[in-house]
Amino acid sequence: MSSTGDSREKGGADRPRHAPLAPARVQLLDMFLAHLGMEKGYADATVAAYGTDMDQFAAFLEDAATPPAISGRPSPPLSLDTPEHITKRHVQRFLAELHRQRIAKSSVARKLSALRAFFRFLLRLRRVTADPTAGVHNPKQDQRHPHALNVDQAFALLDERRQRKALATAHAGRDADSGPGDAVLLARDLALAELLYGSGLRVSEALGLDVLDADPASGVVRVMGKGGRERMSPLSDTARDALVAWLAVRHEVDGDRGEPALFLGARGGRLNRRQAARIIEALCLRAGLPQAISPHGLRHSFATHLLEAGADLRSVQELLGHARLSTTQRYTHLTLSRLVDVYDRAHPRSDMAEKAARPKPAATPEKPSRAAKPRKGGKGTPKR
Repeated sequence: MSSTGDSREKGGADRPRHAPLAPARVQLLDMFLAHLGMEKGYADATVAAYGTDMDQFAAFLEDAATPPAISGRPSPPLSLDTPEHITKRHVQRFLAELHRQRIAKSSVARKLSALRAFFRFLLRLRRVTADPTAGVHNPKQDQRHPHALNVDQAFALLDERRQRKALATAHAGRDADSGPGDAVLLARDLALAELLYGSGLRVSEALGLDVLDADPASGVVRVMGKGGRERMSPLSDTARDALVAWLAVRHEVDGDRGEPALFLGARGGRLNRRQAARIIEALCLRAGLPQAISPHGLRHSFATHLLEAGADLRSVQELLGHARLSTTQRYTHLTLSRLVDVYDRAHPRSDMAEKAARPKPAATPEKPSRAAKPRKGGKGTPKR
C-alpha cells in the first residue's frame, strides 16, 4: 500500500505535481508501509496517514535550501532515497516549518511518529547507522477532550419513541423513495449509537464489525481493536435489544448482496466514518440536544459515566481496549468534582471532615443560677 500519490495535508508542503518520484524512494516507502500494515498490524487509516506524512517530509527535503559546502566538498543531496544524509537538524527544521504553518500540534506529533517509525525500519534494514529523530521531543499537546453527554442527554439520544416521533414529524408529507424506509434506518442508527455508548466502542471498531461478530443472545460482541488486539466487549440490555431489532430488518438494506458488514449504508455497502458521524449528528438533533456530539464523544461519555459511578480505572481500561492505563486516565478529567467531593467528606484534614468530627459544645442553661451569679462588688457564693 502506497500513499505516494496526491494525498496531501491541507496547509502542508505539497509535492509539485510534475516532480517524479525516485524508484528507490517508492520502493523504500512501499516496504515501510507494508511493514506497518502486515507486521505491525496498523490500521489502514494509520498507514495511509503515515504515507502522507512521509510524502510531506520528502517534499520538504527537496524544497529545502542546499546547505553550503563543507571543506570544499559539495553537500550531499537530501531525499528519502538517500536517508543516510538526513540528520537531526533536518528533522528539527521540518518541525519548525510545520509550526510556522500553524499545523495542529497533534498532527505534528503524528508526523514525528511517522519519521521515528520510518528510521527505525531503516535501522533494521541497515540502510542508516543512526536515527536522526533520536532526542527530538514531541510538541506539548493541548489538553482537549471531546464533548461528553450527561446521563439524561444520553438517555434522550437513545430514546426510540422520541426519535421515531421526531423523525415522523420531520418527514411528514415527504414522498417515499425506493430505498429502505425510515424505520429500518432508524433501527440501524440506534443499534450503532447503543454500541458506541453502551459498549464504548471506537467508531472504527463498530464499523468494522461483521454480522458474525455480534451475538446478542450471548451478551457480548467480538471487537478487533487497535494493533490487531481482539477483545470481547459486553452488551447492555438495551444494546442487545437494539441489535436484535436491527438484525431483524437488515435484509431490507442488504438485499441479495451478501455483504458481511453489520452496519450498512442505504445502498447496501459497509457504513463509513462520515456516514456514521452524520447519523449521530441527526440523532442529537432529533433528541433536542443543545449541540451535536461526535461518535467518539459517545465513547467518551461511556467512560466518563462509568468513572463517575465508581468504576475502577483498570476495569474501564479493559472495556475501552486501551493498551496503556495512561490513555484511560485522560477520561478522568470530568470526574474531578466528584473526587474533590469524596476528598472533602473523607479526608481527616479537609474542612468538611474536620467540621463533622468536631464535638458539639455542651448546651448551656438559658439563665444562670442565682447562686452562681456574682453580686455587686462581691463574688458569687457557692450553692449549698
